[in-house]
Amino acid sequence: MLKRILVLLFCAALFQQELAAQNVHLSMELRSKYLWRGQEYGSSPVLFPGISYGKGGFAAYAMGGYATNASHSEVDLGLSYTWKDLTLAFNDYYYPTAAGEGDRYFNFKSRETGHWMEATLGWAPEKFPLWALLSTYIGGADKDLDGNQAFSSYAEIGTYYDFPGDHRLSLAFGAALNESFYTDYAHGLNVVNIDLRYTYNAKIGDWTLPLSADWIINPFREKSFLTFSALISF
Repeated sequence: MLKRILVLLFCAALFQQELAAQNVHLSMELRSKYLWRGQEYGSSPVLFPGISYGKGGFAAYAMGGYATNASHSEVDLGLSYTWKDLTLAFNDYYYPTAAGEGDRYFNFKSRETGHWMEATLGWAPEKFPLWALLSTYIGGADKDLDGNQAFSSYAEIGTYYDFPGDHRLSLAFGAALNESFYTDYAHGLNVVNIDLRYTYNAKIGDWTLPLSADWIINPFREKSFLTFSALISF
């Protein structure tokens, strides 16, 4: 199965140059394990197919996430607008069940929906190797232990250093700000994500293949992970 996936990724890369000048971009990412903001999703390698559109400061995307052993799946949509160093975004994350037969994508009833709706504000200055992110879930299935909207919130700050030859080392710290799904709705402020990442943009002719390895620690859960990722985009 994994060999077939790698062959498909390689074949897709051959078409990159034909679409590079367009505003629409396709991508396929393979991750050895799905970790996001220190949270673990699924128990096997995961594929992330995606399509995005960008023009000026506006961007939109649609992305799927599918574990190779069917232990996790999701469908994500997002809109964002960037002005100078600031980016305001809205994301909708939808998590079908394993079989999916009882799922209803267009069910947005607060206590029944499988959608998680998030607003984020990001800051990434061009002149300094820094970034910061603030996220709050504003609707959907994010409910506290009493069944009320939890407004799970997360903040992250990070920095990076670029080495010669298109290598980058980055470090991010992320924390849950309230009783949220990051802390099982039972604990408040906690560091949930420390991510040390090394990225290398491998050159294949005129084409670039971003490769990255992450050492991720979640102090709240007392967990540690090492993951690998390869991304094809065109």
